Amino acid sequence: MTSDTTLSLAEALAAGAVVLDGGMSNQLASAGHDLSDELWSARLLMERPEAITEAHLAYFEAGADVAITSSYQATFEGFAKRGIEREQAAELLAQSVELAREAARQAHAKGVTRPLWVAASVGPYGAMLADGSEYRGRYGLSVAELEAFHRPRLEVLAAAGPDVLALETVPDADEAEALLRAVRGLGVPAWLSYSVAGDRTRAGQPLEEAFALAAEADEVIAVGVNCCVPEDVDGAIETAARVTGKPVVVYPNSGEAWNAEARAWEGSSTFAPEEVRGWHASGARLIGGCCRVGPEAITSIAGTLRAA
Repeated sequence: MTSDTTLSLAEALAAGAVVLDGGMSNQLASAGHDLSDELWSARLLMERPEAITEAHLAYFEAGADVAITSSYQATFEGFAKRGIEREQAAELLAQSVELAREAARQAHAKGVTRPLWVAASVGPYGAMLADGSEYRGRYGLSVAELEAFHRPRLEVLAAAGPDVLALETVPDADEAEALLRAVRGLGVPAWLSYSVAGDRTRAGQPLEEAFALAAEADEVIAVGVNCCVPEDVDGAIETAARVTGKPVVVYPNSGEAWNAEARAWEGSSTFAPEEVRGWHASGARLIGGCCRVGPEAITSIAGTLRAA
């Protein structure tokens, strides 16, 4: 492990709250980068890697303790559609971790003194399809087939030396089971975060059953939800803490809704950073934002948690 600190993320979670970053895509878009592409922010790994470092740095300077890498939509299969062979795809996956590390180095050079960690993002199978199915699950694949899809990418990301693997925006308990199998023996801890609707996964399974899959997984240091509306967070925290006994991770969207056909966000924000005080009191220890949550909100979250 090549963390900039001797304190592990699991130790930090045991000691108190840790601040996650916000949405990578909206930060890149606000800097003028076009993400209307099936590879989404992963395209910039090839074309503008320095832009990714700048986005991570903005969040570290805003108060985030953890940077989530730009590998959410980076897969061997997705890159192959662009004619990128396996060896280069593996290099791009590993680069996503190094870019976040570089941002941490730059943040420390600019005067940030707190520990900073890197989480390697592992998006669901549906993210590779780029058709909105990451919000539905139920791909028609078996657990074994999903494990075979995820394992090679996880091996490359783990070898790149992140502090944690972020198994995120998981819509389906079957896919969670596959991911939990795939992370065994990699030597890197993980968190498991579902995308939910109310008290169920996006695929419709009760959250109690979905969270229970991670209860006995030693690799998993936090369990929770992301890429959901803020209103769904409170119930998820209670269920995750009760079922698993592990620290809870939460990083909801702004509250706007993604229209997959129009490839655009609709509605207005319902995200209120002051809500994090209640989330923390309920058991959330790893707290940030996902889509449409930017550096200003992360600064507010950090201020609230550090004053708690």
